[in-house]
Amino acid sequence: MLSLKDIKKDYVVGDSTVSALKGVSIDFRENEFVSILGPSGCGKTTLLNIIGGLDRYTSGDLNINCKSTKDFKDCDWDSYRNHSIGFVFQSYNLIPHQTVLSNVELALTLSGVSKSERRERAVKALEQVGLGDQLHKKPNQMSGGQMQRVAIARALVNEPDILLADEPTGALDTETSVQIMELLKSISKDKLIIMVTHNPELAMKYSSRIIKLLDGKVIDDSDPLDKNVVEPIKKPEKEPTKADKKAAKKERKKLKTSMSFLTALSLSRNNLMTKKARTLLTSFAGSIGIIGIALILSISNGVQLYIDQVQSDTLSSYPLQITKTTASIGEIMNTMAKNHEDSANHDKDKVYSQNAMGEMINTLMEETKVNNLEKFKKYLDDNSDLKDLTSDVQYTYATTLNVFTESDSGVMQVNPSTLLEDMGYMSSTQMEAMSMSGSMGGMMGMGTDVWSEMIDNEELIDKQYDVIAGRLPEKYNEVVLVVDKNNEINDYVLYSLGLLDPSSLNGIVRRAMAGEDISVDSEQHVYTYDELLDLKFKVVPTPDFYKKKDGVWEDMTGDESYMKKAVANGTEISVVGILRPDEDASSASISGAIGYRHDLMTYLIDEVDNSEIVKEQIANPDIDVFSGLKFKTDENAADTDSSSETVSDSTADTESKADKTADSSDTDKRAGLVAGDSSMEIPEGMTEEQYKALMEQSGASDTGELADMGMNAMGSMDMSAIQGGDMSSLTETQKKYIASLSDEQMELMKQMLKEQSDTNADQLANSGKYSTSNYDNNMKTLGYSVVEDPDSINIYPVDFASKEKIIDIIDDYNDSVGEEDKIEYTDYVGLMMSSITSIINAISYVLIAFVAISLVVSSIMIGIITYISVLERTKEIGILRSIGASKRDISRVFNAETVIVGFVAGALGIIISYLLTIPINMIIAHLTDVPIRASIPVSAAVILIAISVCLTLIAGLFPSRVAAKKDPVIALRTE
Repeated sequence: MLSLKDIKKDYVVGDSTVSALKGVSIDFRENEFVSILGPSGCGKTTLLNIIGGLDRYTSGDLNINCKSTKDFKDCDWDSYRNHSIGFVFQSYNLIPHQTVLSNVELALTLSGVSKSERRERAVKALEQVGLGDQLHKKPNQMSGGQMQRVAIARALVNEPDILLADEPTGALDTETSVQIMELLKSISKDKLIIMVTHNPELAMKYSSRIIKLLDGKVIDDSDPLDKNVVEPIKKPEKEPTKADKKAAKKERKKLKTSMSFLTALSLSRNNLMTKKARTLLTSFAGSIGIIGIALILSISNGVQLYIDQVQSDTLSSYPLQITKTTASIGEIMNTMAKNHEDSANHDKDKVYSQNAMGEMINTLMEETKVNNLEKFKKYLDDNSDLKDLTSDVQYTYATTLNVFTESDSGVMQVNPSTLLEDMGYMSSTQMEAMSMSGSMGGMMGMGTDVWSEMIDNEELIDKQYDVIAGRLPEKYNEVVLVVDKNNEINDYVLYSLGLLDPSSLNGIVRRAMAGEDISVDSEQHVYTYDELLDLKFKVVPTPDFYKKKDGVWEDMTGDESYMKKAVANGTEISVVGILRPDEDASSASISGAIGYRHDLMTYLIDEVDNSEIVKEQIANPDIDVFSGLKFKTDENAADTDSSSETVSDSTADTESKADKTADSSDTDKRAGLVAGDSSMEIPEGMTEEQYKALMEQSGASDTGELADMGMNAMGSMDMSAIQGGDMSSLTETQKKYIASLSDEQMELMKQMLKEQSDTNADQLANSGKYSTSNYDNNMKTLGYSVVEDPDSINIYPVDFASKEKIIDIIDDYNDSVGEEDKIEYTDYVGLMMSSITSIINAISYVLIAFVAISLVVSSIMIGIITYISVLERTKEIGILRSIGASKRDISRVFNAETVIVGFVAGALGIIISYLLTIPINMIIAHLTDVPIRASIPVSAAVILIAISVCLTLIAGLFPSRVAAKKDPVIALRTE
């Protein structure tokens, strides 16, 4: 089983060599109790350490189960100690910070035994030595005999083949020594026990074999084997197969010892818990650098969050705007400057005029271009990356949002607001100009309309506003009222919405400039939330302002009665919520006092597109529906007014007159019939019986009187009202007359009116005169829009970095299309704040670099503390090596210790930093009005803890390497 062949062991001490063993050869039986006797320094312990694999022989050979150990590697010796050897030491060599059970389990942990089996076997081994009731005690809570029993249990738990005992009774009293020897003797029935002792009496009493050593040589062996020479190992007759090699490799791997990192953590944790004060102070020292970096990051994060909020809020007010007609202001300025420099090429002996106005107009015309927004909108809708980069993409249209409010005194236009014009502050032309430049006006704070479209991003609105009453709109006909941070509404808004009487301001600016004494209502008015939530408005599509008369469409906005009915028939809009800007919001996305949803505009577009006047204009693109005249085109532009007003062909003129005379005659007949004129000839296509029946239905007993009344009534009657079925504008006489007509007469009247209207329209269209408008202007006037072709596109980036990416997307689009489809856009914010983030980051990095020095210094200190721990735990290193722990396992134990210290330092630093942010935020709030809240991001906290662990781990690599290289024999001798 175990054979020593000419074992020699030499120690080099300075310049001399000391021989501890001088050619020892011994063969051992599989189960016997062998005692090795000899004076101190004779080589007993050295021999025991070589047999146990703790020390290496200089020459000779140690054979285990007929296998030479000459080629053993460190891992082979580790496996040999763990699976085949059990050590019992004179000084017990228990790990003091582990319980009795944990000390015994440790060898099984290295063997890879499962937790449940490990515990079961450890308990059984302790019960075998009579300590089944002492499982959870610490070694310092036990007597010497009990500790030696624990050591024996630890040696037996892995069921080794050989038990090595080095003076097992040296530190025990006589009675306890006898108990231990009896225990060892009983174990020797099944195992080989080799005991080193100075007590020959115990050896003689309990051993089955005694070997005496003197000066490194065997001088006596009481029971040697008959054959002391180990037979040479025979080589296999044939080379092992791949399967044999694979099986052998698998077996070696199975026997290989390895300590799990969790076990290493447990050992180190228990060790650190015995030195709590030092561990806490070390961790605090290591946390100082973490605290510094965490505080810098917390303030930097607070500033960055504020900047992000400012960016988000700012960009929600000032988007990237792309209009249908645009001009690059930068290009215009550059071109004008270049033209001015080029023109200054004359002598300076006279004063010369400078063609600034001409250059400006020419440059404006050259740099102004029309964007193909229909194509670009499709490109944006198909771009999947845009959603993550934007808060919203808003499409605006030329359709005017006409909003009215009703009262007992009549209707009032709320949007577009005419308040400034009524006051005499602006002319209608200026108002129109401001309306056309609504985006720029909004940017400059000069908007005149109090209604604005809300951004289609409820999350952003929730961040920017608090809902103080009601809710956010959910339908197209729901809006919100926006108050300021003080719950106040500008009186301009109150006048515009009709909450205050706007008529009191009519002409007030003109009267003030004329020197008149004027008074303005300066009283502070108070409104309850319920009063404001009860507000109702009416939206009227622009086509509803027009009424068809005599073949053309007439603007009826000046007709108070008509407008009352149009507004009454409009779509009702309800205020469903009241919003107030959040105190921390730096900007707001709703520019007006009333915010409406985008689907209100899409609804209005549908209403306009389906109106009769718009359909008629689309069906007759060459005719102006407002005047009945043809639009001037390139083909007819060359005609002169004189030639167009005269028909040169006399024949055509005669025929035209004849046609008109015939038409007029037929119309007169039908008019007389409708009026009840019995003297009129029977119209063509009607029999006399039908004519008489018709006269009877009309009550023509006094036909002359009825005819006079009918002709008089028709003379001043609004014929288009009859066509439309609207009788409200008729006089009582006209209503009485209409009521007297039969169904056939009414149909005849409507037919007559239609033919007359068509005749008028045809005469206007062929009069030779041309409309001063054009098709596009008419469609714009009517508010006609196509959803796929917006008037402008507002892109709201999430932040400045996203804005740059959006610009890249636009550039990619421009690169993929022809010159005529390239997009020009306006960036109102530009680089206003784009460099702030970079500056904050740069400052943070510099501060972190300075603080990182303290982090490195603290890590070095932790490395020193770890080295001290290595010195303190040297004996533990020897114990672990004796039960089969490898050098890597020893390194892992101390690496685990540095990981624990690093984690505690990092966690402690983060906790302290979190606590310090409370007074820091109080100081910031006291010193500034900027809503900056220092806070450590969770990700940064995790990263800082990880950095702390990594740095301490790196700092502990050297001490752990030193620990791994320690000689286990020397380590076991350390006290």
